[in-house]
Amino acid sequence: MDAALVRETLGSLLTHLNLPFDAIELADGEGFTRIDIRSPSASRIIGWHGETLNSIQHLLKAIIRTKEQSEKSPFLVLDIDGYRRDQEEKVCKAAERKADFVRRTGNRVALPPMSPYFRRIVHLHIANTPELQDLTTASTGEGEYRQIVLQLKEKRAGQEQGEELSPVISENEDNGLENLDI
Repeated sequence: MDAALVRETLGSLLTHLNLPFDAIELADGEGFTRIDIRSPSASRIIGWHGETLNSIQHLLKAIIRTKEQSEKSPFLVLDIDGYRRDQEEKVCKAAERKADFVRRTGNRVALPPMSPYFRRIVHLHIANTPELQDLTTASTGEGEYRQIVLQLKEKRAGQEQGEELSPVISENEDNGLENLDI
């Protein structure tokens, strides 16, 4: 992917939307490109629960795909002032807390519904973290209600596999995931 094209396109898009920015930096990840924006108006670019950031990311992918005449949209992750990285860390920490519960009880546990991007982050985190190699993940559900189920790879001797526990989301619960754009 042409880094100059991405910088120019994103800069133009932000300028047309009257969203000020100081810098755009690109870094290649495993199969994707992370684009970090520095801005004095980060909250305007993030929007409510990341909706504006997600929309800009979607537009950027579509424009780049058209300009490069690609069959497939590039895998770009747009971040601003570490907002997306913080969310990625929160969702991984939540999965680790649920992993401890799975180990203690032997029951499967469903994480709250989340976007395909954050489900991918959790799947990769569980698969690539040595301390979590006794667990497996699977996505279940449909559409906006698709979620990850964590379970032990093998049953412990003498222990029955328990029923899947659905996440209980109450209005008073503060589990750190209520403000994620997942």
